[in-house]
Amino acid sequence: MKLKLIEKIKEAIASVWPVTLIVLILTVSVTPVNINTLVLFIIGAVLLVLGMALFTLGADMAMMPIGENVGSKLTKSKNPWLVAFFCFILGFIITIAEPDLFALAEQVQGIGNWTLILSVALGVGIFLVIAFLRIFLKVKLNYILTVMYVALFIMAFFVPSDFIAVAFDSGGVTTGPITVPFIMAFGIGLASMRSDDAANDDSFGLIAICSVGPILAVMILGLMFEIDGVPSESIIPAVGTSQDLFVTFVSEIPKYILEVGKALLPILLFFILFQIFSLKLRKNQLLRILVGIMFTFAGLLLFLVGVNVGFSPAGREIGELLAAKSYSWIIIPLGMLIGFFIVKAEPAVHVLNKRVEEITSGTISHKTMMWVLSIGMAISVGLAMIRVLFDVPVLYFLIPGYLIAILLSFFVPKIFTAIAFDSGGVASGPMTATFLLPMAIGACGVLSGSMMDAFGVVSMVAMTPLIAIQILGVMYGLKLRLIKKRSIAAVPEEEQIIVEDAETVYYDEIIDFNEESQPEKGAESKDNSAKEEKP
Repeated sequence: MKLKLIEKIKEAIASVWPVTLIVLILTVSVTPVNINTLVLFIIGAVLLVLGMALFTLGADMAMMPIGENVGSKLTKSKNPWLVAFFCFILGFIITIAEPDLFALAEQVQGIGNWTLILSVALGVGIFLVIAFLRIFLKVKLNYILTVMYVALFIMAFFVPSDFIAVAFDSGGVTTGPITVPFIMAFGIGLASMRSDDAANDDSFGLIAICSVGPILAVMILGLMFEIDGVPSESIIPAVGTSQDLFVTFVSEIPKYILEVGKALLPILLFFILFQIFSLKLRKNQLLRILVGIMFTFAGLLLFLVGVNVGFSPAGREIGELLAAKSYSWIIIPLGMLIGFFIVKAEPAVHVLNKRVEEITSGTISHKTMMWVLSIGMAISVGLAMIRVLFDVPVLYFLIPGYLIAILLSFFVPKIFTAIAFDSGGVASGPMTATFLLPMAIGACGVLSGSMMDAFGVVSMVAMTPLIAIQILGVMYGLKLRLIKKRSIAAVPEEEQIIVEDAETVYYDEIIDFNEESQPEKGAESKDNSAKEEKP
């Protein structure tokens, strides 16, 4: 376990140091910030690294095994109504544990924090049921996403404009470091109900559908509540001595202990009840999961304290200083640079990329996914800052963006569509909610005075991976067609039909071609073993 923790710390450092370095360079060059802000940011970065390391270790030890075990156990019941019921319960309670949802709720005034959080959790629960039914009934993902987003954009015309950006931001932040590992593991269990070749591909897409629920839930809230128009203030405490610095962070710990406890307690209680009545895991498995939950608690606590006390004030002050420059346009390229690297600090991104590499047998590598997500993130933050500078309504970006993404879904292999729509929710995690959003809020306060214009940053971040990864799918499709033509041309004419039939599977499913030979090897080994058994 010690070696695993060291490995996780190294991964966290590798993820956090690029954006930390960029911000530190900005603070001593273009945007010289208050010394209090700088000190809080540095300490926050250290806590962020420790929090991410403990949290990801806890996710590996607890969240993923719980999801896999619960999903597998439920599917063995062969009762779709029972599975649907537990999908709702799990979707609801797992969403409450999301740190970036808390971060977004802190920024929205006029709606109680828990009113927003519980509404979003209700939306995730309902739409996780829909995601399960899609797998069970074998409905194509692009069909159901098309219907959902058309319905959302129609509804958007009846909702107050202030709520539209907040609603789409809610959909982005909901799928974060707790939801992603659990729902992805749960999806593997749900897909095991089917034995067809497409079951593994359909284990993706749950996150994409679950991202729609919060958008709808917050739009409904928009018909009942009003937003005050001013996000919560980010007060930077005075740090005169080392004791003041210590007190600043320690004083926030009780608040976040309560929040994290409220978030993880429902998951723990659900697991204990499921263990007593159904799972019956062995003692060592149970102990490992309980230790993992403790790591998750400690990591989430350090993460929230670090980003809220250290990162949020820095993001807001940098946004204010950049917007106050005579060359305020510089916020666009700088935002793109920060966006390119900040996605690497999202814990859930690494979980998704690892799963994608496994399910595609290395066809889509972790490195390729990270490059595509980073480029998509840079573009999305650039567009978000253009919107902040010129006060462009968020729907002017979202409608064409989602239209392009949905149209692409009908022309790329379905595995790319599922991965793309999952990636959108994953990329817009706690780092976006606690640094990029405050940065946009600070800029809006200087430029337009209406800081509500800042909301929409998260939704922009959630949109561009949908397009970027599907474009990757188009490129892979073209590459595979070229391979197919070359391989057919390389064999005698009478054998070309056989080659063409074999490689059609490779093209359609985007799987490792070597898998095609595995059944034959298995059959051959059975024949050999049968021969050996003969007297």
